[in-house]
Amino acid sequence: MSMAAHYPEIAARMFNTPLMLHEGKGNVIARAFGPRVLGMPDAEVAVHGSEQFGVVGNTLRDAVDGWGQPIYQGPKRISDRIALIEVEGTLINKGKWIGKSSGQTTYEAIGLQADDCRTDSSIDGVVVEVDSFGGEVTGAFDCAERLFELSQAKPTIAILTDYALSAGYLLASSARQVVLPQNGQAGSIGVISMHVNVSKWLANQGLEVTIMKAGARKDDFNAYGPIPDHVLEEALADMEAMRRDFAQTVARYRAGRLSFETAMETEAKCFRGQTAVDIGLADAVARPSQVLAAFEEELGRVAG
Repeated sequence: MSMAAHYPEIAARMFNTPLMLHEGKGNVIARAFGPRVLGMPDAEVAVHGSEQFGVVGNTLRDAVDGWGQPIYQGPKRISDRIALIEVEGTLINKGKWIGKSSGQTTYEAIGLQADDCRTDSSIDGVVVEVDSFGGEVTGAFDCAERLFELSQAKPTIAILTDYALSAGYLLASSARQVVLPQNGQAGSIGVISMHVNVSKWLANQGLEVTIMKAGARKDDFNAYGPIPDHVLEEALADMEAMRRDFAQTVARYRAGRLSFETAMETEAKCFRGQTAVDIGLADAVARPSQVLAAFEEELGRVAG
């Protein structure tokens, strides 16, 4: 299926919805896809296709690929006793894929793996490998709670192979320990959203849109004009409430190491290496390979 078939779905995930996404990444996405998903008159609309999203009763555990083979094979293993959960790429709520091959990882996939790691008696510890600029708010907090429940039951460590920003950091913070490389980054505890006003483009094309609505607020975020001031004020207040929820959640996960006040004072800034440790966003700076070896050694001492 062509990329154009997914433009409406991509646009719905990108615009007029709160995102826990690093601003730089959001800007790249908007520049790359914005003109296509908002300005291509010949974009195809997917009616039938192999990917479906959020189908009630059709969970990832039961999903199969095009050859009828199960997509989900259970938690990945680093060793016989240590499982691996990958949090990589753009994070979205639902989708048929389980991993990062598409450039996206779904919260439902991460949550499913967390649940199975928690209940599998053969798994003694879990590495959460994080390299993500974040993604959707929808589904993020539930996924983080499932990872936190895993951390309460078994030793977990979040190893940042580069970035854990915004929703990526929310998930990383749920682990018992967070370790990042010298030039890795953590933070971006905030919320962002994008609205595109296409009225000038339409005027240049000789087009005029008439919105017919039932309900005065039905078109609050329509793309055919600027956002009214009262709508913008309400949206910003709602996003600020989400930022407070974000800060309260990571402070609870990292109790005694990162306070709510400190999380709020970061103002969604990103922090590199030792600075992230000094603030309380992470616990140590080390190479990922060194961390894995130390984690395996520590589990061996606990088991012994």
